[in-house]
Amino acid sequence: MKIIRRYLSAEITASTLLVFAALLMLFAFLDFIHELGELGKGTYRLLHIMAYVLLSVPGHVYELFPIAALIGTLFALAQLVANSEYTVMRVSGVSIPRMAFTLVEVGLLFSVLTFVIGEFVAPPAEQFAQRLRAKAITGVIAQEFRSGLWVKDERSFVNVAQVLPDSVLLGIKIYEFDAEYRLRTISLAQRGEYLNNNLWRLREVVQTSFEGDKTTVSRLAEASWRSVLDPGLLSVLLVVPEQMSAWNLYSYVQHLRENNQQASRHEIAFWNKLIYPFAVLVMMVLALPFAYYQQRVGGVGAKVFSGIMLGIGFAMLGRLFTYLGLLRDWPPFWSAILPTLLFMSLAVAMMWWGERR
Repeated sequence: MKIIRRYLSAEITASTLLVFAALLMLFAFLDFIHELGELGKGTYRLLHIMAYVLLSVPGHVYELFPIAALIGTLFALAQLVANSEYTVMRVSGVSIPRMAFTLVEVGLLFSVLTFVIGEFVAPPAEQFAQRLRAKAITGVIAQEFRSGLWVKDERSFVNVAQVLPDSVLLGIKIYEFDAEYRLRTISLAQRGEYLNNNLWRLREVVQTSFEGDKTTVSRLAEASWRSVLDPGLLSVLLVVPEQMSAWNLYSYVQHLRENNQQASRHEIAFWNKLIYPFAVLVMMVLALPFAYYQQRVGGVGAKVFSGIMLGIGFAMLGRLFTYLGLLRDWPPFWSAILPTLLFMSLAVAMMWWGERR
């Protein structure tokens, strides 16, 4: 059994890494083609595009691991079936649960690697890539902290506490300096709404002006504000929850709760970060029933295509349950784990049915 286990592990690992490399090259090429449309804007040059694509690779590694594991395992097992090696293993007394256990052993390594990349490599790489891109195209320097988004806009520093999905800004603070870097005005606005051409309407504004030794405070119901910020740039500058590490998500959720703010999306993203690596195991176990299900119907290509469809289905189901969880106010843990549980149930049911045959 040791020889068979080592052989299976080697075949599955090699196939998974091969599929992984192909998917990464495909996604990197698509990113490159997409970024060529921004070439020449601001100081965005070919070197920036290449750096952006390379920095985006860790994020793709994290996202593609379950799909690559599924397709790679399907390909390896389909090859064993085509060469009658799988039949020989079964006749030799290797049970389906035993083969599933071998897959889990290989999958554990992939799961740990997925977690490490998703927690320590992909988030900082993705954030640096977005800042690099935004600075080259727009010249805007920005960073997101616990206090919100900070942006340098010419001679002003802008702090936005919260950005709503419809690009409405809440808790806006604008610190404006003169040419000699002396603070001239501080504007505080409760709400900001985008009009057009980088023009915003600020509501409930309190403006403090500094002129020599004199300080004046004025209150306005509404005020116009022209800024480099627009909805498109905000979507680039903000770090979406799915791109944050689990530890940062946990800290941010606590921060939102302390300030009585809505934290459902970040909670779901936090549980997804913890559960997603286990999806690699589920995908690899799910590939096993396809090795003996209708062994003579369809070749390797058909089974690989089935794996691609299953992988796409898993990704779409994950997003569906995330949105449903937000709309229906489901417990975040269940919104995150339900897609994995459904696919695990499918894998167990197919293996049980295959054993009964």
